[in-house]
Amino acid sequence: MRTSELGVRGAYAFTPTVFPDERGLFVAPYQRPAYTHAVGGPLFPVAQTGHSRSRRGVVRGVHYTRTPPGMATYVHCARGSALDLVVDLRVGSPTFGRWDCLVLDAETFRAVHLPVGVGHAFQALEDDTVMEYLLSGGYAADDEKVVSVTDPALALPLRDDLPRLLSPRDQTAPTLAAARRAGLLPDYDTCLRLDARLREAALAGVGAREGERHG
Repeated sequence: MRTSELGVRGAYAFTPTVFPDERGLFVAPYQRPAYTHAVGGPLFPVAQTGHSRSRRGVVRGVHYTRTPPGMATYVHCARGSALDLVVDLRVGSPTFGRWDCLVLDAETFRAVHLPVGVGHAFQALEDDTVMEYLLSGGYAADDEKVVSVTDPALALPLRDDLPRLLSPRDQTAPTLAAARRAGLLPDYDTCLRLDARLREAALAGVGAREGERHG
């Protein structure tokens, strides 16, 4: 598995080896050794998985979770392809307001780790594009927030040659500046503390499993 650090501090992309044969293929989009080496600990305790299916041109985001409680995410594309966008919304971060863009698809099965407080968006490049998520927290409607994916100040590189389909909530989302003025954005130091707690919980879980295996 190849690992690359993204332009947003603490975000990483992971590209696994795909094993095709006459039956189809096998791939492991998450691999603990590579993830641990990059992020500094095994994958956060997974509280919920997510699955979205989107038509060509659908845009979702920029979504994030109120912090606290905050949420870390590990996402890959299981079918189709998507222009994936990682946006630093953490006030005080050295990369605040920056974004990174990469294609996630069902050919490479590249995955992305987003730490607490980092926003996520994508634009489906094909019909029936399926995105799969591992999440460190459960869904709570009041905690789910959004920043405008079309904010001119962010200038996210959405494809203009596709129909642009957004939910009503995403269409009326505040700009990054408006969300900051309203006190809605995550604080960087708080996000780091929450990420550290997730790593500690993950390490404790791995230690407990190893103890059970050898006990």
